[in-house]
Formats: sequence, C-alpha cells, structure tokens
Amino acid sequence: MVNITKLKLYFCRVSTKFLHNISIPDDLRQLNVIDLPKVAEELRRFIIDIVATKEGHLGASLGVVELTLALHYVFDTPNDKLVWDVGHQAYGHKIITGRKDVFHTNRQLNGIAGFPAISESDYDTFGVGHSSTSISAALGMAIASRLQGEEERQHIAVIGDASIASGIAFEAMNHAGVSKSNLLIILNDNAIGIDPAVGALKDYLTRIKKKRKPKKGNLFKALNFDYSGPVDGHDIEALVNELKRLKQVKGPKFLHVVTTKGKGLSKAEKDQVTYHAPGKFDKHSGDRLQKSSNGFTKFQDVFGQTVVELAAKNERIVGITPAMLTGSSLKLMMETFPERTFDVGIAEQHAVTLSAGMAIQGLVPYCNIYSTFMQRAYDQVIHDVALQNLPVIFCLDRAGLVGEDGATHHGVFDIAYLRCIPNISIFAPRNEAELRNILYTVQSELTGPIAIRYPRGAGNLKEWKKPFETIEIGKGVRLKKGSDIAILSFGITANDISEAIDLQESSSDFGHYDMRFARPLDRELLHEIFNNYQRVITIEDGVKKGGFGSAVLEFANEQNYQVPVKILGIPDSFVEHGSRAELKKLLQLDVSSLSDLLKEEKALL
Repeated sequence: MVNITKLKLYFCRVSTKFLHNISIPDDLRQLNVIDLPKVAEELRRFIIDIVATKEGHLGASLGVVELTLALHYVFDTPNDKLVWDVGHQAYGHKIITGRKDVFHTNRQLNGIAGFPAISESDYDTFGVGHSSTSISAALGMAIASRLQGEEERQHIAVIGDASIASGIAFEAMNHAGVSKSNLLIILNDNAIGIDPAVGALKDYLTRIKKKRKPKKGNLFKALNFDYSGPVDGHDIEALVNELKRLKQVKGPKFLHVVTTKGKGLSKAEKDQVTYHAPGKFDKHSGDRLQKSSNGFTKFQDVFGQTVVELAAKNERIVGITPAMLTGSSLKLMMETFPERTFDVGIAEQHAVTLSAGMAIQGLVPYCNIYSTFMQRAYDQVIHDVALQNLPVIFCLDRAGLVGEDGATHHGVFDIAYLRCIPNISIFAPRNEAELRNILYTVQSELTGPIAIRYPRGAGNLKEWKKPFETIEIGKGVRLKKGSDIAILSFGITANDISEAIDLQESSSDFGHYDMRFARPLDRELLHEIFNNYQRVITIEDGVKKGGFGSAVLEFANEQNYQVPVKILGIPDSFVEHGSRAELKKLLQLDVSSLSDLLKEEKALL
C-alpha cells in the first residue's frame, strides 16, 4: 500500500515547491526540519511577489519568516494559542494558515484584513492592530486555560522591541512574572518599529546582543521569567530546538530572538523605515515604483514644514510624538531642532502627560499622535491636560477614514470622544492653508488644550504656503450663501460638499458653511443658519453618534429650533478595509452620493 504522506513529501522535494503543498500548519509539520529553510525561502519570495503589486506591510513580515515557521512547526496551533503583537509581521502566518490562495486580496475591499482578526480564522487567536497588547491577551488566555483544567496548552506572545517598551507590555509582564500560567513571550528584536527604536530599553537590549553583561543583571529574569537567548531569528533549526525545549518548561518564559527587518530583500534591509510599507515596488530589484506627482502636499508634510518654520521664530515650541517621527513628518523638526523634538517610543499616555508637564512650565508643545492611537491616552487627556486647562496642542494625524489598514486604524472616533471633555477645543481644517494658519494661531492665542484633526494624504491646494493669518477660536465661515438648505461641513468634507452643490440644477438653493470648530461651536453663525434656512444637513468624517452633527442638533434643541437636521457621517458600526474612495462610496459619503442626497432633500421642501 502506498504511503500517501511519504509520496507527497517525495514529490515536494523533487519539485522544491514546498509552499505549494502547505495549506495549514499540519502540512508544515509533516516536513523534516532540514526542509524548513527552503520553505522559508519560498514563503519570503511569495510575500515579496504579492506585496510588490498589491502593497502592504513588507519589512516586518519578511523579518519573521523563520520564526513564523518554527512556531507553527513546534506548537499545535490553533489549539496552542499564538498571539502576534500589532500584526504588521503576520503575513507569513496568514499564508500558512489557510489564506495563501486569497492572500492577494490582503487589505482590499472584501478581501482579507491586513492584521490578524478573530472573525477571519481560528489561527488568529486575538485581533490586533495597535501595539503592545499581545502579552496581556496571551496571559489572559493562559490564566483561562489553567482555570479550565487545560494547563498543557501553550500560549505564545510575539512582541517587538519597540512594542515591549510600551506601558501595557510592562504591566502585563509584571503580572505574568508572578503567575503560574503557561506563557511564552518571544521578543522579536530588530531594533526598529516603524522608525528606529528609542529609549533606555533599546540600549539595554543592544548591550545584551553585543554580549555585554547588563549592569544590574537581567531585567527579564528579575521579573521571574525563564530567560533564554539571544537566538538568531534566521537560524530555523536553532529556533525549533529552543522552542521544543521551552515547550517543556512550565510557567512564564521569555525567549529573546534577534532578526533583521526586511530580511531577504536588500533594499528593505538597508532602508527599513521606507520598506515598512513601501507601496508598489519591483519584486526583483526592490526599487520602489514612483507614483506620478499630483503637485499637492500631504497634510502631514504641511504640519512638519509649518512647525519647523514656527519653531525657528519661537524658541518655546517643542515637538512630541510616540514613535511616529517619520509618519507625522516631525522628523523635519528633529533634523532642524533635535534638542526640542522628542520621540518617546510607543507610549501615547506618556507623550500626553509629558506635554502637560512641558506646558505647565511655559513651553508650547505640539503633541502629534495619530487619531486612532490617541484613544490609548484618553485618561491623560482628561486628567492631566483638560482638567488643568493646559495649552497642549494635539495634532491628530490620520483623522477620518484611512483606507486599507481598516477598522483598527480609522480615525473616526476622535470628535465624539473629545467633544464631551470640558475645556478642549476641536478644530478641523478644510485645506492645507487652514492647517498652516491654525498651527500658527495656537502658539500664542491658546488658553487651554486644542485638538487639530487632519486626514491622511494630500488635500487640494497647490499654493498653501502663504503669509500666516490668525484664526479666531470658535469661529466658522460661510463659504456660500443659499436660500433653502444649509449644509454644515467639518474639515475636508467641505470639498466634497462644494462639488456636490455644483452638480445641482439650482446651486443657489444651497448654503454652505465650514464650521471649523466642533467645540466650541460658533453659536452666532448657527443662529444665522437656523433663522434663515428650512433644512440643515451636517457632514463629517467621524462617527455620527456624539460627533459634530450631534453638537449641532444639541444646539438646535437647546434653542428650540424646529428646523429639521440631517446628520451625515460614519454609521454606528466598524468600517472595514478598502481604499478611501471605495469606503466613501460604500458609506454614501462620496460626491455622487452627496449630490443625490441634496436632490432628495430639495424635493422634500
């Protein structure tokens, strides 16, 4: 009788197409360990081939190919629980856990998600997207297994050296070290997150990797972990052997693995920041395929250039970011004023309270945090900044729909969760010039905190760098006078509304107002609107519940206005991944859908 498994492996070796025969980890486990380097080579090439044309997070996944294979080879996933931190590095994991044939749909509308998601696969044991959550999640699973009599089940958290420096990771290790739970923490140490890692912990790990004895013993051993390493993260046989050993060790364990981000693609190894998510590139040379320039400047670069310009004249200005130096363009200030620019690592809470401490001493802190990550510092915004009414300038990059990164990264909640906090102002520029002018205004006109939210990508002005103008806090502007229906926009939604109005048969029916501030509202302008129009429509790129439209509706109720108010924005559900254009159309917030809506509203009069 023919042994099917042996026959399959024979043809696999002959054709050298190992990956072709691997659909799930059980297939991988049928191989001999000496075959795993070849699988790693093929998996790395598969990732490069797809991401070169479909785009995505490249460098992190290339760096953990051997580690990914070793983990699934040694552990009985999904029965054993494997939790990836952040998820930038999980492409290899997705490919060998049943999603190889659909990996080309990664991050596309109706395709698989760019990050692990429990709704997508049993192998994705915990949904991720923000950093530093893996240890807490895996520890929670380990405790649950122990309480449920499943102590033999393994629980593994893979976390990077940038992510492990975050507060929640240390909180979890502090707890795990005194637990009896079967937990293995794997530190993927490549000395970089999106930008190079920073801080004393990075220096500590560097000393360990250089075989220098730490001054006061091993930190992880001091936290009661069975520490081993550093291990070469690209020596798959060494990884397999060490993981097999650790599998027999009970209690909290810590494996230090050293990898190279972008491994296997020369360009990605040399330029790890750019090749974190390089866009489209030539899969052979690694050269990035240049997009044709549209002549517009990204909002993040408007911020970066303007803050440098302001800091040159105002020595009290400082810049703070939690590990988003390049993405926020605060790197421009770091290059020009390194002593006044602070990358604090993945530590949003610390960034906010650090800014509060600077503000209370008379500095002017521009604290740049992506909108989605600002959620992680909510208590500090309330307790340390707003309660003390400190003039901290929060610059919320990537506000609104961000596209392919999906639900974990859309910056759609900030208006709602900030609007309920006393003392804070909330501003959204409709274009680059407005962003430039508000950044200029708040360095001297601010008496309390302000959040300035702006989108990912470029706007629609080519000539935005003009002489500064002061913006009056809490004042909106009328963009167009109309007769019947008033449209109140907030932020860049103004541009789509203007186009939609132009498509109407009688555009004079519609008035258009850029309110600019969701808090404080321009009450004088609102009185003018409600006294002169028959219907009011609000539009925002944030959630409808509790957002800008809700603020307008609250005003109308307080003032006993009977004018109908229609609120447009993000519905009460998490928005999937896809291009921004696709998502706007899906949510009926694109120009065509808005134009149709205006026709319908006009017909109701």
